Amino acid sequence: MLDPPEALIARPGFDLESRATDSRPGFDGSAKSGRRALRGASAELAELQERLYAAGVDGARDAVLLVLQGMDTAGKGGTVAHVVGAVNPQGVHYTAFKKPTDEELAHDFLWRIRQHVPSPGIIGVFDRSHYEDVLIGRVHSLASPEEIERRYGEINAFERELADAGIHIIKVMLHVGFDEQRRRLMKRLDRPDKYWKFNPADIDERQHWNEYRRAYQLVIDRTSTDVAPWFVVPADHKWYARLAVQQLLLDTLESLDLGWPPARFDVDAQRERLRTLAILPG
Repeated sequence: MLDPPEALIARPGFDLESRATDSRPGFDGSAKSGRRALRGASAELAELQERLYAAGVDGARDAVLLVLQGMDTAGKGGTVAHVVGAVNPQGVHYTAFKKPTDEELAHDFLWRIRQHVPSPGIIGVFDRSHYEDVLIGRVHSLASPEEIERRYGEINAFERELADAGIHIIKVMLHVGFDEQRRRLMKRLDRPDKYWKFNPADIDERQHWNEYRRAYQLVIDRTSTDVAPWFVVPADHKWYARLAVQQLLLDTLESLDLGWPPARFDVDAQRERLRTLAILPG
């Protein structure tokens, strides 16, 4: 268990460069114990997710939205597989946002995001998100500085709207180091079974490392709010990043104090009906 996950919150004045990408805030155990803790909490996460799903079926409005951002190779896909993969996929809505299509570009930047907001009882997962429009948009000058500033405000208003609707937002920046990214990219080039994961454009983006760091700092400064704070998770140790995200999900679900929905029928009467059908009807 990672304790306390609050150590990961980007509070006012947070300096991204001050958080070492190979650190492990809130956890002083070994990698082996961290992996064991991750496996050990999977059943608890699965039960809490089932309670959330059952509550949604019963009419409750609560949902959870996990937003994963980070540089290429930061571990977004692995986090989804090893953390969210432990729960029933029926209760998960996963979206990986790619380069906008022409249709999407014809609308406001939040248009495509709104279509994937989780419904009650669902854990929504955004692998990249609306934040691409203020990260890539700034780094590659795809929008003016004035437009980027406007988008920060729209994002804050949008996330407050989601929170007011019962959606509990967990925003995670997987904070990977420059040298660690190089190691992971090289591993993809060294192994034929990893070629499919390699994209030459990742090296192109790597040349803008410092610009992305400044863009992420601005995102944190402008959009880490009370209703949707940023959690900056050091990601050089994959097991730690997964454990941290799992703990954030656990804490959020536990805070909902979800019980099982009560029966909306007479249990004894239905039990008696079932007894009378003990023999297959002829």
